[in-house]
Amino acid sequence: MTRREIRARERFLETQNQEVLPPPVPVHFEPVAVPKPQPAYVPDYGVHNETAPSQAAPSQAAPSRGETVQPEEDVQHPDTVHPDVEHYDLAHPDGLVPDGVEHDALHPDAVEHDPVHSFDVAHGDEFHELQAHDEGYEHHDPQFDYEVHDEHDAHDLMATATPVPKARSKKVRRRRRLVALLLTLTVFVAAVAVGAQFLKPLLGMDKVSDYPGPGTGSVTITVAPGSGPKLVATNLQSQHVIADADTFVAAFTAAGGELSPGDFTFKTQMKTSDAVNVLLGKDSSKVMYFALSAGLRIGESLDAISKGSGIPLSDLKALSDSPAQFGVPAPAKNLEGFLAPGEYRFPLGTSAKDILQKLVTATTDELKAQGVTDPAKQYQTITVASIVQAEGGQADYGNVAGAIYNRLKPGNTETNGLIQSDATVTYGLGTKTFHLTDAQKADKSNPYNTYANVGLPVGPIGSPGKTAIDAAAKPTANNYLYWVTINLDTKETKFSSTLAEHLKYVDQYNAWCAANAGRCV
Repeated sequence: MTRREIRARERFLETQNQEVLPPPVPVHFEPVAVPKPQPAYVPDYGVHNETAPSQAAPSQAAPSRGETVQPEEDVQHPDTVHPDVEHYDLAHPDGLVPDGVEHDALHPDAVEHDPVHSFDVAHGDEFHELQAHDEGYEHHDPQFDYEVHDEHDAHDLMATATPVPKARSKKVRRRRRLVALLLTLTVFVAAVAVGAQFLKPLLGMDKVSDYPGPGTGSVTITVAPGSGPKLVATNLQSQHVIADADTFVAAFTAAGGELSPGDFTFKTQMKTSDAVNVLLGKDSSKVMYFALSAGLRIGESLDAISKGSGIPLSDLKALSDSPAQFGVPAPAKNLEGFLAPGEYRFPLGTSAKDILQKLVTATTDELKAQGVTDPAKQYQTITVASIVQAEGGQADYGNVAGAIYNRLKPGNTETNGLIQSDATVTYGLGTKTFHLTDAQKADKSNPYNTYANVGLPVGPIGSPGKTAIDAAAKPTANNYLYWVTINLDTKETKFSSTLAEHLKYVDQYNAWCAANAGRCV
């Protein structure tokens, strides 16, 4: 190639982002005496590549120092020779080619290598990286053992450098930084999420105050007599009926409701307001609901049950008149005194017998809880409890029970075994009044007349509540024989051991009745 073509190629490679090796620096070699080679067989090389100029095989051995080398007209310049590089040759004392000598005048071995790689013996392996040897030439010299470089294709000095993938390296580094950033963010987010899960219970952030409702399934909760809203709310929360006990208590208190003992049917995960309505009886359309107050007589209790359940009153009365099937003591003529007061809810379709059995069982369970297991003793306790429920205020139940048992003692000469309760007489009469005539008090035909008949009446006179049953089972020890409620609003009761003292308290009762016209009838 001419110098102009080489320059044009350099400019082309520069536009292709190729790095071009700078021209080799001239290397000075000391003259070395070259022994005269022996005649040897020299092969005739053919054309190696159509695109690269062919080089003729050397016709003779390299001349020794001082011999004149005649140029061959058929030898052309190889492409790999850079025009600006000074050429060295061992044939000249100073290693330089005289100005008047053309490059073609060099011996064939010089044409075979580029100016830097003139002899493999001189430069060693470190100069092989320039890849300036033409493929296809082998050095055959009996005196020198040259390596054969045939591992590369036709080399071009201008294209020996491989382009450096700078852009690719930057992309790789950028990608690595991005991956590292994403990994860091992932670890940070995971740490925050895990930390939040640990902190939520401590801060109360995971606490659900209410369920969306309406709820599913069915859960029966028993409200025992004397239970408070907090206890019931805790039970409801443990059964997953409500989400939060405190929220329920606040809603129940705001509704102004009062708890009644009994069984209540709820759903799981109900709204707090819906659960409150169940306890307040405002959700009665979905269940059989009724409430029994303490002190109700059997007729009043059966009527309330019929209205709340839809069961005919006649069916309920027929069952009540056969009390033995419910496990009550033998002296009982009906279920009077054994239908426990309270607020009840039963699933729709519950039978009349199942309803009555539930109420009776609640009463007998309370007797057993107080240690009263004998059937005869149970019947007596229920009868006393029914009188206590009708005669006194709740705060005085224990003393009223103690006074009744004092009257029943055989050695009692003050009342001679007569209880003298107005409530028992009126029950036998089928009325409710605070005033009895002397004739009514003297009527022994009334089995419930405790003025004329010694001892307890023939049976209970109403349904006692838990407190009255407990008082009758374990009465307060005292020496009282008389009692009178002097205020019907406050249920204040006065106790005495003698009739004279008792009459003074009766006068106080009459004064209150005079001051409150229409109340004492």
